[in-house]
Amino acid sequence: MIVINRLVKKAQKGDEKAYITLFQQYEADIYRMAFVYVKNQEDALEIVQETAYKSFTEIKTLKNPEYFKTWLIRIAINTALSHLSKGKKVVHLRPEYAETFSTNEKDVSLQITLQDLIERLNETEKSVVLLKYYEDHTMKEIASILDMPLGTVKTTLYRSLDKLRVQMKREDMYEQ
Repeated sequence: MIVINRLVKKAQKGDEKAYITLFQQYEADIYRMAFVYVKNQEDALEIVQETAYKSFTEIKTLKNPEYFKTWLIRIAINTALSHLSKGKKVVHLRPEYAETFSTNEKDVSLQITLQDLIERLNETEKSVVLLKYYEDHTMKEIASILDMPLGTVKTTLYRSLDKLRVQMKREDMYEQ
C-alpha cells in the first residue's frame, strides 16, 4: 500500500512512468468490469483506454492516494455506463434469438442465464451486484466506489437480489 501511495503522489506530480505502473496493476480489473457491462472485447478495450486517459488527466483531483483503485473503478463504471447510454438508441438482436423470429414456432423455450437476468436490473442495481459478487468488494468499498451511502448500497443489493429471485421463479414457471 505504501508503494501505491508513493506512485500516486509521483503520478500527481506528472510522473508518467509512475502512472503507467499504477494503471497496469489494475488494468485487468478494469477490463473485467467493462466487459461485464458492454459484453464485447472491442468495447471493453475502448473503455479501458478511455479510463486510462480520464484517470491520467484527472489524477491530480484524487485526494486520498489509498483509494486509487476505488477511484479508478468508479471512472471505469461511469465510462461504461456512458458508453451504454450512447448505444441505447440502437437495438441489437442477439444472434441466439435471431432464429426465434425467423420461424413460425409458437412454443420456443429460451434458456435464461444469470447474465441475462442481471441485464434486466437498472444500472445502479447492476453495479452493486457486480461489484459485490463479481469483484468481491465489501459493502463499504461499494459505497465508496459508487459514491452512495452505505445504507443505500445495502438496500439496493437486497432489492436487486429479490428482483433476481422473482425473475428466476418466473423463468422456471415458463420452462415447465
